[in-house]
Amino acid sequence: MTGLRGLILIAILLPMIGAAQSQERPIGFLTPSKNIACQVFTDDGQGVLRCDIMNMDARPRRPADCELDYGHAFEMSAKGTAGRICAGDTVMDTSLPVLAYGEVWQRAGFTCRSEQTGLTCFNAMQRGFSLARGKQEVF
Repeated sequence: MTGLRGLILIAILLPMIGAAQSQERPIGFLTPSKNIACQVFTDDGQGVLRCDIMNMDARPRRPADCELDYGHAFEMSAKGTAGRICAGDTVMDTSLPVLAYGEVWQRAGFTCRSEQTGLTCFNAMQRGFSLARGKQEVF
């Protein structure tokens, strides 16, 4: 009976172990300063790029309708507008690869360029943001 229970347990747990191992690694990058992290996600079948900047010279005032953190997170869809978002989490992940200065990263309709002066990302509609410690702009 013990051998049968063991086999049943293995039959139950084996698919769970496989599912845990098949989880996708985050798709994104860190800037060389490790001050900015970006990750791309799929939301309702559409690509979404989110970038978080950890240290800024000045943080904007939080809107009244935002009960979470505001100012450090930027997001855009593949074919829509970009902007700061109200967020209670972060995409900062130290296991992400570093996008060296002068390099370009392209995924899911997004293009990001890392420079010593900061990071600029945009979508197919040429909407996006430029992020640096001293200044953040949405365009």
